[in-house]
Amino acid sequence: MPKLKKYMPFTYKMMIPYLLLVLLTDVIIGYISYSMLTDSRTEMAESNIRTGMGQARNNIRYQMDEIQRMSDNLFSSQPFQRALELKGTPFEIYLAMLDEIVPQITAPLQLFGNKIRFMLYTPNSDLNIVSGDNLDEPIHDSDYYILPLADIAGSEWYHSLKDSKRDNLWLQIDTDQKLDNLSHVRRLVNFSDYKTVIGYVRITVSLEDLFGGFDTFPLEEGITLRLVEETTGNILFQRGRVNDAAADGDFLSLHEKIPGSSFVIESLVPYTYLTKDAGRLRRVIVAVCALSFLVMTVIGFVVARLSGRKMSRIVGLVRSFQEGNFQKRIRFSGNDEFVQIADSFNVMATHIQELINSVYVQGIQKKQAELEALQAQINPHFLYNTLSTISSLANLGEIEKVTGMVQGLSRFYRLTLNQGNVYIELEKELEQVATYLEIQRVKYADAFTVYVDVEQEILHMQVIKLVLQPFVENVFKHAWFGETIAIRLTGRQVGNNIELKIIDNGIGMRPEDMKRMMQGPSQAGGYGVKNVNERIKLRYGDDYGVTIASFFGAGTTVQLLLPAGMKDNEEMDEGFAP
Repeated sequence: MPKLKKYMPFTYKMMIPYLLLVLLTDVIIGYISYSMLTDSRTEMAESNIRTGMGQARNNIRYQMDEIQRMSDNLFSSQPFQRALELKGTPFEIYLAMLDEIVPQITAPLQLFGNKIRFMLYTPNSDLNIVSGDNLDEPIHDSDYYILPLADIAGSEWYHSLKDSKRDNLWLQIDTDQKLDNLSHVRRLVNFSDYKTVIGYVRITVSLEDLFGGFDTFPLEEGITLRLVEETTGNILFQRGRVNDAAADGDFLSLHEKIPGSSFVIESLVPYTYLTKDAGRLRRVIVAVCALSFLVMTVIGFVVARLSGRKMSRIVGLVRSFQEGNFQKRIRFSGNDEFVQIADSFNVMATHIQELINSVYVQGIQKKQAELEALQAQINPHFLYNTLSTISSLANLGEIEKVTGMVQGLSRFYRLTLNQGNVYIELEKELEQVATYLEIQRVKYADAFTVYVDVEQEILHMQVIKLVLQPFVENVFKHAWFGETIAIRLTGRQVGNNIELKIIDNGIGMRPEDMKRMMQGPSQAGGYGVKNVNERIKLRYGDDYGVTIASFFGAGTTVQLLLPAGMKDNEEMDEGFAP
């Protein structure tokens, strides 16, 4: 009885696409929810940052406009310009500074909301010098300076302005970059010709004051705020830190241009800040989806178990059929597909039981008849050849040889009959071959040599009878071409099979001769070869049979492959009764 294979119930197999569908649905819903949350959080954070950048832009623009108006007032004030160019006594200079210069410089300092440094560079050496606070320190209080033009004569920024037509600029010069300051520089010219330079105005303001605070920019969470010169890409001011994520480009970059200038406010917002609130909801979404998947799995298994009971009963019925039990029947209540399947199986079992005798038993009888017919072909064929030899010896008066061959022929057929059994021990089969060779020794007068090499372990194993003698006979009929010939018989167990070989050093065969021999009788022989091959395959199956290997002029090897340890099942087949 074949071993029943394990299987997975069909209802459980259907659970796989069901669970995949549930899992896919949970994943899609979770992904959409998470994406919507992240997008919403990103938009909200981006909107807040942009609002702060807009406020900073407006604040910077407003203060830059105020500083611009300061320089415009000085540029357009003729009394101020005349006072700058005044030459006279120290007292006259003192009065001019007291009445015109200092008031117009200090007035903006009092009106401007943030602390600034107001610097006036003049080529007029008669004016009094006002040094003010230390320019190398941050701006602590608003202050003004009146300095000689010679103080900046060697500076790079002065030469760039002096030798160009550029004017009214916002620059970082001298210590501005170190102190995070920004300066507005304006050239003052004589109002009569607008060419003669009478001084330079420099108004310096702290960039932190320009931005007006960073409450809307949570710098502690990794956001970076910058003021960038658009034309050169130089960073004039920066607050916050460019963390590792931003350095790797994992951030959102926002820009806000300041109108009327070449400055751009830039914010670098890490995506970790944008999605910081999404982590908690992501865990909630994963937990909800996992719970949903678990609940749907339990429901699916309950439904599969309930619907699988009928299927299990049908499988049990099929297995009983497989074991040969066609008496079993199955009944279901209701009117569904399972009921129709059960009824069909019941009808099929009845028909199988009725047909088993007329089909299966007849098939066994037909197979047995074919084997007996093939067996019957061997004996007359060998008998005809032997009697022909005896007749030739009798005509020659070789009475002793005739007697020996007749006795050998008697022993040969006694072994061949084998009490009517199809199977014979390998040892008896070899004895039969030895008897045949004794007959041939009478004919050929010991002109051949035989070597037998068979493992002791297989001598008592059963094989179908008369499988070796036809091939030994072919050696004498077709392989012998000289004065002597050697024959070697070998046998060994290979795994679960028996491998028998008949080897000779005769003339051998060409490939086309071997092909004709395997197909049936011909001038090259093959009557017994085909017969033995068909008997083996009918008895054991297509995995067994005869294989011939030969080189013309070098000999032939015939291999027989049989199952090891099989007994005669003929009695069981013949004893089958419906």
